[in-house]
Amino acid sequence: MIGVEISGAAWLRRSIIVMSMFAAGAVWAQSAPAKVDPAKGATIAAQVCAACHAADGNSTAPANPKLAGQHADYLYKQLKNFKVQPGAKQAERANAVMAAFVAPLSDADMRNLAAHFSMQTLKPSAARNKDIVELGQRIYRGGIPAKNVPACAGCHSPNGAGLPAQYPMLSGQFAEYTQSQMIGFRQGTRKNAPRMSAIAARLSDEEIQAVSDYIAGLR
Repeated sequence: MIGVEISGAAWLRRSIIVMSMFAAGAVWAQSAPAKVDPAKGATIAAQVCAACHAADGNSTAPANPKLAGQHADYLYKQLKNFKVQPGAKQAERANAVMAAFVAPLSDADMRNLAAHFSMQTLKPSAARNKDIVELGQRIYRGGIPAKNVPACAGCHSPNGAGLPAQYPMLSGQFAEYTQSQMIGFRQGTRKNAPRMSAIAARLSDEEIQAVSDYIAGLR
């Protein structure tokens, strides 16, 4: 066999490359999120969330959103948004009650909670105002071109299922809760979805109420 002599400089370069590869692997291993554990999430839900959202995420109070069946990525993002992140002066989503509940939760806790609620079966709400449901349907499916309001279905899907990691599921949510969030976006009290803030700013009270009620009965 013919030997190949490696110069000192070449050996050093090769060593640096190998060490860099090992270092990169170590950093990735440290930064990669731990595997979620829905069972641990269920325990936290029973202890922390049940009073407002129910242990299975099917809240019975319209002021508190239904979480059952919601996309895990979306739930995790919202939980994280309630926390003041390093270097920030305030949370992306201001809510004193939620801020207090999420403060002691670790990143793993929030991911486990999100996984738990996403696996639960939604017990949907229902549309109640038949006088405005037609207006709500028109807005949801076709938007309001004259106001440059896009169809809700474009992002949240025709049946309200949403799109994981991007847009939340809306179908079956309390009309009162959806309405309050739309008004929050319009008034600037909820700021963690700039696109929604821009859309809500173009909607009247009646239009917000109509589309919120339609969403409650959407399947």
